[in-house]
Formats: sequence, C-alpha cells, structure tokens
Amino acid sequence: MTKVPDSLKGSPHVKYLEVAIDAALAAGEVIKGSFKGPKMVEEKLNHADLVTATDKAAEDLIFGRIRAAFPDHAFIGEESAAAAGGTAALGDTPTWMVDPLDGTTNFVHGFPFVCTSIALVVGRRVVVGVVYNPVLGELFAAAAGGGACLNGVPLATSAATDLAGALMGTEVGTARDEETVESTFGRIRTLTSKMRSVRCGGSCALGLCGVAAGRLDAFYEINFGGCWDSAAGALIVSEAGGAVLDPAGGPWDVMSRRVLAAGTRQLGEAVAAVLAGCRLSSREPGPPAPGGVVSLERQEAEAEAEAEAAAEAAKQE
Repeated sequence: MTKVPDSLKGSPHVKYLEVAIDAALAAGEVIKGSFKGPKMVEEKLNHADLVTATDKAAEDLIFGRIRAAFPDHAFIGEESAAAAGGTAALGDTPTWMVDPLDGTTNFVHGFPFVCTSIALVVGRRVVVGVVYNPVLGELFAAAAGGGACLNGVPLATSAATDLAGALMGTEVGTARDEETVESTFGRIRTLTSKMRSVRCGGSCALGLCGVAAGRLDAFYEINFGGCWDSAAGALIVSEAGGAVLDPAGGPWDVMSRRVLAAGTRQLGEAVAAVLAGCRLSSREPGPPAPGGVVSLERQEAEAEAEAEAAAEAAKQE
C-alpha cells in the first residue's frame, strides 16, 4: 500500500492527505494488535453503544500525529466529543473529523467490518477523506477534485438507477427506545419491499465506501453518532462519481447526523422519495436548516471552478 496513491499526488490537498493516511495506518496497527485478544469494554449511552480502550488509544494516536503536523488545526473526534457530553461544533478553522474505530461493536465481537475514518474540512468544505479497514487491509482515500482510490486503484460507483434492482446499505444504530427502533425498522421494511435487498454491516463509514466501490448501489443512515462517521466516506463517494444528499433529498450537511449516498443521482433521489414517506421518531434528527455546512454538490461546483481558473492561469503564464 502506497502512502499517497499516484492519482491523488497532484491534489493541492496532498500534504493533508499524506498525514491522514499516515495516521490511519498507525491507528490500524493499534486496532489489529488488539482485534483478536480480550478487550476492555465500556457502555456509553446503553448496552448497544460501546467504547473500548482501543478506541481511545487510536484517537489519541491520530490526534497526536496530526497535531504534530498541523498544530493550528481544530479537531472533532468521537471519543473526545463523548467525553465533552456529545457536543461538537464546526467553526472556520481547518477541522479534522475523526472516528478512531468505526464499528466498535463489530470489533468487540471479532467481526472484521471495522475501520478508522479521518476527514479534513477547510473553509467548511470536506477536502480530504481516508477510511482504513486494517483487518481486511483496505485503504480508501480521496481528495476534493482529485478522485478516490482503494489501495491505490481508482474507484467508480455503480450505474444503477432502478430501485428494484438495487442493493441498499443502512444501519440499525445504537438507539434502543421503542419509538426509534420502530421508525428505523419501518424504513428498512419499506425499502426492502421496493429494492433487491438491504444490508447492515455495522459501520457508516464502510457503508459509504461500499457505495464508492460499487459494492452497494446506495446507502443511508439517520441518527448516527456524529460528523466523524460520515465526513470521509461521503467525500470518497462523491469523488468516485456518486451522489451524496440528505435523506430528505436536499443538500447534505456534514453536521446533520444524516446521510444518503448513491452511485447515481437518479437512484439517490428515488431512495429519498421513498424515505420521505417514512416516519421519523421524536429522537431522530430532521433535515438540516438551509445555510449550514457547504454541501458536496456545491463543493464539486467550487472545485470545478477552481480547476478552470487554475487552467486559465496556466495558459496565461
């Protein structure tokens, strides 16, 4: 596995990407080293919401590596946010969004669908995304405007547009109150009746990467832990040619704890239309208000404009 895939080396964000990959690989060694052994497990909100010593050690390592390179940057991490009471705010400072171990329940049970997810937001735009599954040896990486790769090989999403032939990914989450469980499975039941099948793997980040790799035609989740779960994976989908939007069909907001990704915009909009007819529980987040974090759709337009401006400047030199 190379540090930075050749196809991404020309990105203006390569210095950030290199540090993110280095940190993800280092955290992966921590995860692999404790994957098969006994684990120190604590419950956060309930018996389904777990944290281990490995989560904490991996986050400390990642933050340390990145801070050494970019001491003026801000950080939002799953474990540090939990320690602060679950709060996380995004300002104008370049901000790293880190889930040191996405799929903690899988990790506890020895199920190899686990990963480290690292994203960088600059100017309120996601510009770098890295998702690394150290157990399976899969490193997904993307830079805004530069494409996305899996172990150095460029990614492309599926071309599916029809609900009936599509494979959908989602998650059941960690909420266990009756109302939220009912609404979660109500959405799954409705989608299952209209699509080829639905899969739940236990990791939002890897579910999104499944769309980027063409393994899933679409993926959605509502009410996940925070921006650290979706930021990197959403950029990877977008850079692989897919569509990322809010499950209600509007622009995606990285801070919303809601995401819908699809290999094609047509399929994404079809899934959103189905979800629009499904009930949310009182504890689940609704669509984001206008004017939030810059959507990936706008990011793509801005990145295209920047590339055109750079090309024009090069012609004049």
